[in-house]
Amino acid sequence: MHRGKVKWFDTVKGYGFIESDNGDDVFVHFTGIVGDGFKNLEDNQLVEYELTEGNRGPQASHVVVIQP
Repeated sequence: MHRGKVKWFDTVKGYGFIESDNGDDVFVHFTGIVGDGFKNLEDNQLVEYELTEGNRGPQASHVVVIQP
């Protein structure tokens, strides 16, 4: 698992970016967020995630908020 901080997330478009611990930006789509109902991330939330290879490069999956 990787850790990072939500850089920004657009709830209308359903995607955003996580800043990883090493400073890289990682794409996150709402389908990669763990949970039921409306899936959203807030700026500066701390998250854990798995890194997978998406169509356009690295992408976060199995994203779990560890600090709201």
